[in-house]
Amino acid sequence: MIRLHVPDDLAAGADVIPAPEQGRYLTAVMRLAVGAEVLLFNGRDGEWRATLVEAGKRLCRLAVGARTRPQADGPDLDLVIALVKRARLETIIEKAAELGARRVRLAVTRRTNADHTNVPRLQAIATEAAEQTGRLDVPLILEPEKLDRMLDGWDPARRLVFCDEGGGVPPALDALPALSAGPGAVLIGPEGGFAPEEGEWLRALPFVTAVSLGPRILRADTAAIAALTLWQAALGDWR
Repeated sequence: MIRLHVPDDLAAGADVIPAPEQGRYLTAVMRLAVGAEVLLFNGRDGEWRATLVEAGKRLCRLAVGARTRPQADGPDLDLVIALVKRARLETIIEKAAELGARRVRLAVTRRTNADHTNVPRLQAIATEAAEQTGRLDVPLILEPEKLDRMLDGWDPARRLVFCDEGGGVPPALDALPALSAGPGAVLIGPEGGFAPEEGEWLRALPFVTAVSLGPRILRADTAAIAALTLWQAALGDWR
């Protein structure tokens, strides 16, 4: 069944008018007619069954029925990813949503070759992935920020797992189970990796755990998927 993320409060008997692009998707792309059912969620009220009660060219309207699932949040997991090329970044955002990240923090590092990106587009990709994967919330995509500034204000209660290509650090499978299962984050560097001085600085931070993702150099999108998978298996909701 089609799922839509909407900003509206959801309760039995409520009317929801989807955004114009959502209305066009329901009626022009999926060709739903009056009486068809969809699922709605907003990240606060759980998931609800809704019926299409108006399907005009200019307006769609949905009547909310019964709740199908109560609100439940996944682990408090952030992905911190240095800006990379657009196509790879879009893949990372999609997979981060599928793998349960609650936030994606975009970082600017010494070797980052861009300092901005189309955040609204990335947020739309995250929303579509959340709709398709059945999760009840949508990961928040944060504006790019210089990594040193981001970590200056870091909450030390959120353990940051630094995926370090420099060597001399334990494998992720050995290090992750020893961490507490509280708020967490995974840090993935840019194409070309972190500058040596950045690696030294990161390893010295008290809230950072440096880990290895294996003997091969991984592209940023592959590294992000691998690291999120390992974190979820060791500390998240895959257990």
